[in-house]
Amino acid sequence: MGHIQVGTASWTDRTLIASGWYPPEADTPARRLQFYARQFPLVEVDATYYALPAEQTATLWAERTPAGFTFNIKAFSLFTQHPTRVAALPADLRGAAQATGKDPFYLRQLDPAAAEQAWDRFLAALEPLEQAGKLGAILLQFPQWFPISRASKDYILSCARRVAPRRVCIEFRNRTWMTPDNQQETLKFLADHELPYVCVDMPQGYPTSIPPVLAATSDLAVVRLHGHSDKWTSRDIHERFGYRYSDAELHEWAPRIRGLAEGAAVTHVLFNNCYSDYAQVNARQLADLLGAD
Repeated sequence: MGHIQVGTASWTDRTLIASGWYPPEADTPARRLQFYARQFPLVEVDATYYALPAEQTATLWAERTPAGFTFNIKAFSLFTQHPTRVAALPADLRGAAQATGKDPFYLRQLDPAAAEQAWDRFLAALEPLEQAGKLGAILLQFPQWFPISRASKDYILSCARRVAPRRVCIEFRNRTWMTPDNQQETLKFLADHELPYVCVDMPQGYPTSIPPVLAATSDLAVVRLHGHSDKWTSRDIHERFGYRYSDAELHEWAPRIRGLAEGAAVTHVLFNNCYSDYAQVNARQLADLLGAD
């Protein structure tokens, strides 16, 4: 079985800070990250979806965490064809965004040269993590309106080439990728190009629902656990992800994740039920069940 790392999709959420999970002495951003990194070997940064990161910030992340710690980075919204606010771009790129006449705007509406600049800055900002050996995978979470097609596959490959030699992992929110008829085609496509499929646990029965299929399509396997909130469509992210896994659920997931890890060198398991301390408590419980870090 390959190495399993368990972590969460946030360490800065205000409800986590208010929950009391951090000890009183972890009273600054630096001390909170240092404390988190003593509990888990892996974290996902989601703030990079909302705005391009700063190189200095990544430098501080690298300095404040021990050797062997891993940061997975969620790709900027523009790159995964989500609506992006003009203000999310650096000041000198906002003119190109404003020229679209839309706010928010989409990648297809933006001058390709400006999009290239955004990619360059995104990757340059992550270089301190890369140089420190702490950059894991860049999460490409594609939206509900990104269906299985030749054009979509070509776009995924273009992103992977753009990021190389850094690696991406792929999460879908359009059900066509993982319908019974298309599931094997999707997994074969990812495996043929050694792209990690992001296995998900999430509420079912919604247009964005993807079934909880576990499959390793590269030497890295990734699982993101979103919970089962009955308010999945809420615009309030704390309502949407406010779900705490039960002991019984975690006992069901542990052998499934061990099975997944048989097909990969490294398996990342990330709890995205980021409300209060739910993700951190569940991550510790599952790590203990798995005998993981």
